[in-house]
Amino acid sequence: MSSGIQMKTKTAAQKSKPCSQPKPSDKLNPKTIDPFRAYSQPPSAFAATYARGGIPCRLVHGSVKHKLQWECPPETVSFDPLLLTLAEGLRETKHPYTFVSKEGFKELLLVEGAAEKAIPLLPRLVPVLKAALAHVDDEVFERALDALVQLSGVVGPSLNDHLKLLLTNLLKRSMDKKYREKVTVALQKLEHYGGKATVAIIKSKIPTYCSIYS
Repeated sequence: MSSGIQMKTKTAAQKSKPCSQPKPSDKLNPKTIDPFRAYSQPPSAFAATYARGGIPCRLVHGSVKHKLQWECPPETVSFDPLLLTLAEGLRETKHPYTFVSKEGFKELLLVEGAAEKAIPLLPRLVPVLKAALAHVDDEVFERALDALVQLSGVVGPSLNDHLKLLLTNLLKRSMDKKYREKVTVALQKLEHYGGKATVAIIKSKIPTYCSIYS
């Protein structure tokens, strides 16, 4: 009889105690990532918002390619503060933050009427992109640069008033041979989207830049 009681007690304890053995999928499961662990730096606004379910999209794991699934159509989502929060997430270095922030930023700017929604946010958005462009992690820089080019394509000349704030970081990276061409191509796209007035702005910080119109 006592043996049976012990077995039942053990079974109940096993049911109440969560499994401590990590699963292979844990690294890909957003719920297993705790952004409030002790890192060398505090979590970004994106990590904190993501942890409490404040990002209206989730990562769907495909056999070959991951994708985002939105809880509601992205064109119905307010850009303020979501676009800013996604931009904060570009500085993340851990999965799934890296994917969600990059794809979320990209997909949000693809919606109809994105320009009208994004332009008023530029004074707050550009400093966030600047911080990402200044990050020591190469992948963070690349994500930020891609995001900047896409933003320029959406808002056009409206970015010119804020461009000087970003050029110092681009100049520093262009001094690295492995990024020289990538930065040059990005600057050319910024000029293309921003118009001829962009040339003088770029040259004020990067005198060696050659205009696509020359």
